[in-house]
Amino acid sequence: MSLVINYNTASISASNNLAAANSMLQKSLGRLSSGSKIATPSDDAGGLAVSMKLTATIRRSGAANINIGNSVSFLQTQDGALKVAGKVIERIGELKTLYSDPTKSTDDLSNYDTEFTQLKAQLTSIAAEKFNSKDLFSAAVLTTQVSEDGTQSVNIAAKNLAADTGVTAITGATSLAGVTLTQLKTATQGVATMRAQNGAELSRFDFAAEMLTTNKANLEAANSRIVDVDVAAESTQLARWNTLVSAGTSMLSQANQSSQSVLQLLRG
Repeated sequence: MSLVINYNTASISASNNLAAANSMLQKSLGRLSSGSKIATPSDDAGGLAVSMKLTATIRRSGAANINIGNSVSFLQTQDGALKVAGKVIERIGELKTLYSDPTKSTDDLSNYDTEFTQLKAQLTSIAAEKFNSKDLFSAAVLTTQVSEDGTQSVNIAAKNLAADTGVTAITGATSLAGVTLTQLKTATQGVATMRAQNGAELSRFDFAAEMLTTNKANLEAANSRIVDVDVAAESTQLARWNTLVSAGTSMLSQANQSSQSVLQLLRG
């Protein structure tokens, strides 16, 4: 091998190898410290694009699940109000039966009418209940998106308690004498139908939420396979690059010392 002054090829080769090993060491450190094997777009350009789309889908799925939860809360609040309304109607029916007792005096009947007046007011109050400023009972249909892409939705049917035929007949009566058993049965049936509809909608929302949760978990697993670093495998690579950097540094130092041979020849 020739001894030259201008070019130390051994040193240049060692320097290049050291730079390459050090670059890989930095990438390995970056992956392990971030937990992601795509530290920069150049690591996996195609995988990064797929991951971004999956991440957006995952975020939308989470948001849709939140909307479903709010709709479920709305329906639960609505059902609670309907349950109380049913009890009020039951009590009015009880009062109506007591009111028909021929042994009751005029004062007794007046006392029953006093309670009836308060119960009518309570029915009217229940019909005006709100949830986050939205009417619990109205003629409007509420539509909730139950898929991340907006292609699927569930309607919350209109339940207008104040407009129910039986309820209207009760609240429009001036006394128990003006309330009939048929009207009470109609009111009870109306509330029962609303509660049944409410229960059906709650069931649909429960399954929709379960579907979203399942899809979200699967999407997160798919995204993890693309972006998450395999710590065991990457730790092995880190040890390799650490060794190569140490060896390269040592070899570069020795290559730089080779020029001393030229000086020795010149001095001689």
